[in-house]
Amino acid sequence: MDTVILYGVWILTTILLIVFINRTNWIQAQISFLFMQVPSWLFGSLVVQGGLIEYPVGFLKIAYRASFTFEFFVFPAVSAIFNTYFPRKKHWVIKTLYILGIPGLMTAGEVYLEKHTELIKYLHWAWYWSYLTMTATLLLSYGYYLWFFRKVKIT
Repeated sequence: MDTVILYGVWILTTILLIVFINRTNWIQAQISFLFMQVPSWLFGSLVVQGGLIEYPVGFLKIAYRASFTFEFFVFPAVSAIFNTYFPRKKHWVIKTLYILGIPGLMTAGEVYLEKHTELIKYLHWAWYWSYLTMTATLLLSYGYYLWFFRKVKIT
């Protein structure tokens, strides 16, 4: 069943990218996606190598002990959508809810998977570490996004 969930996550993430990323924000999304693969891979590898989290079931387990699905596809896709739809011109309350809400939804999904599947197991980890690291990493990605497109002048 866990492998079916993984395939479903790939399909759902692909659908979200198709729905939310269009021709007008394709380049911005692509830069965000590619940038996020670096910190996602780094932090994912560190927590697995540090014995904090384990991913018993997943793709490419022989080559990569962390979650290939999350580190290289799901989180970069979320970052692409997060950055391209960031409510820059909205009130700070809306921005704050956006910044805190997206990682909150992701953390809730992770906690559900941790409790009900073999896709992720917390060894010396807690949900709030996931929430904090996802929030910080999304903000890092958004900072890079702003810096990059200020330099390139595409947006």
